[in-house]
Amino acid sequence: MTVSLTFHSSGVITMSTTIFETLESDVRSYCRNWPAVFETARGSRLHAEDGGAYLDFFSGAGALNYGHNDPDLKRALLEYLAADGVVHSLDTYTTAKRRFLSAFEKHVLRPRGLNHKVQFTGPTGTNSVEAALKLARLNTGRTGVSAFTNAFHGMTLGSLSVTGNAMKRNGAGVPLPFATTAPYDGYLEDPSWGLSWLARTWGDSSSGVERPAAVIVETVQGEGGLNAARAGWLRELEALCREHEVLLIVDDVQAGCGRTGTFFSFEEAGITPDIVCLSKSISGYGLPMALVLLRPELDVWQPGQHNGTFRGNNAAFVTGTAALEKYWADGGVFQRSVVERGKQLGDGLARLAALVEGATCRGRGLLAGVHFPDPELAERIAGAAYERHLLVETSGARSEVLKAMPALTISREELDEGLEILMEAARAVLADRRPLAPARMKERETLPSAGRR
Repeated sequence: MTVSLTFHSSGVITMSTTIFETLESDVRSYCRNWPAVFETARGSRLHAEDGGAYLDFFSGAGALNYGHNDPDLKRALLEYLAADGVVHSLDTYTTAKRRFLSAFEKHVLRPRGLNHKVQFTGPTGTNSVEAALKLARLNTGRTGVSAFTNAFHGMTLGSLSVTGNAMKRNGAGVPLPFATTAPYDGYLEDPSWGLSWLARTWGDSSSGVERPAAVIVETVQGEGGLNAARAGWLRELEALCREHEVLLIVDDVQAGCGRTGTFFSFEEAGITPDIVCLSKSISGYGLPMALVLLRPELDVWQPGQHNGTFRGNNAAFVTGTAALEKYWADGGVFQRSVVERGKQLGDGLARLAALVEGATCRGRGLLAGVHFPDPELAERIAGAAYERHLLVETSGARSEVLKAMPALTISREELDEGLEILMEAARAVLADRRPLAPARMKERETLPSAGRR
């Protein structure tokens, strides 16, 4: 197979995208909107092989909360590899795993009064969700799970069964049983109706809805449109689960690891989930890693009952430990800076929303965006932002939400720069609101809008 070369105005000869377009599956999605060929990255910037520099408001779909190639995390990893540190270990004991567990207990669990045990699953978010669902069923003897409208929990069959998006569910090719869907906070005109429905059906043996093993919820629905549950609603959900002996699972794969301003997204609500799913930025460096936190009394696994070849990613243990020690052991300095950047982002998005009648801000912290009444606007603005070298994605069932997810380490100046690009892109789109081309319309109907797992 041949790969063509392209001559750029800079005089640099680069490889074209031919090999991707001819050999890689059509399932690829992000590259269709961002066709640059990226080569290097540092902090909040990516550099393409043609010399172009891009500001990153995407952060690897939430897998790069500390930016690209953090120098301290990189140094720890290179030193470990240079010393021939164990890379692959399944679930055997290693010094790298011990250091990670010690740091996680010291800097995350103990300060928050959590006594949860840690289970390492396969390396992605959907692996952690699958393990959580299995664990809930093992503990309760019940098979059903309640999820919420617009939820996204992963792309494997169990995770898809509690995911709302029709396009993703259709990709399964088989029925997705053992799950029921309830209205998320704000889905109905009266937000109290959703939990009232759960309480009524769980307490009525003639409702036709069996009491589930668990409820799984995202405190902010990253893929589903940046819907953010109110703290009071989450507390009511926890109380309802306790009353009916239903386990509460919080999927913190995207909203966790500081993304909303606290390490766990549920801290603001003051709740204590029975099970927590973590992935994406838990490694701190974009390396594959996922884990499940579970209350000790729920640890009913038989040895090897849930396993995976790549649940012992020691490289991720090393960078994850370095991230915890650098960012979460400083007495709250880093967390306060994240809160400040979150307010800065929210203020900037509010100015953007003010440009369009009916547009509203969504999300929390550095997982935030703007919902547009015309769903084409979000995608148009994201496209115009890319033309101005800013990476930003869309979210929601119709890609109607412009979703900003910069690194937690982004500087005030970089965040202002990105917000100004978004304003320029929005003004340009609003000044030229031609219909989308038919081919682009077809892509909008078929492509997913946010991070796969």
